[in-house]
Amino acid sequence: MISLDDIEDMTCLTRAEIDAIAEHEHEPELAAALHGEYLMHVHKGPQLVQQMICEDIRAALQRDDPERARALFATLRQFIADHPEAVRGSL
Repeated sequence: MISLDDIEDMTCLTRAEIDAIAEHEHEPELAAALHGEYLMHVHKGPQLVQQMICEDIRAALQRDDPERARALFATLRQFIADHPEAVRGSL
């Protein structure tokens, strides 16, 4: 059986990025991995992933969860470092 680790290895996303997509889209991690991988290969898809992570950060701050906001900010920084095309206006 294919595990989430196997799926993660087949995507260009990290586990933290997959978790952020799952949190944002309210979907299981497997579906989020597939959704995220799809987005990374469509026009402006990386920017949508970046936007999801930013919205998750705002949501964590609004519910007074600074630990989650910090973790998501670290995820965002790594995502942008790995995928500079995700920066808005880069197209």
